[in-house]
Amino acid sequence: MAKVDHDLCIGCGLCAEICPEVFVMNDDGLADVIEGSSCADAGCCEEAADSCPTNAISL
Repeated sequence: MAKVDHDLCIGCGLCAEICPEVFVMNDDGLADVIEGSSCADAGCCEEAADSCPTNAISL
């Protein structure tokens, strides 16, 4: 399961753009993982994590 470190997230939105099935931007402007989402089903988590400029996403 994916996890976003809010201490590292800068709110760029790349993860939500690349993998909207798993990532969403919250009211604070930071990325969150959509509850109940599955990286295995989405197939885009690895690309989103690799694209994160601050390495805030762990898989």
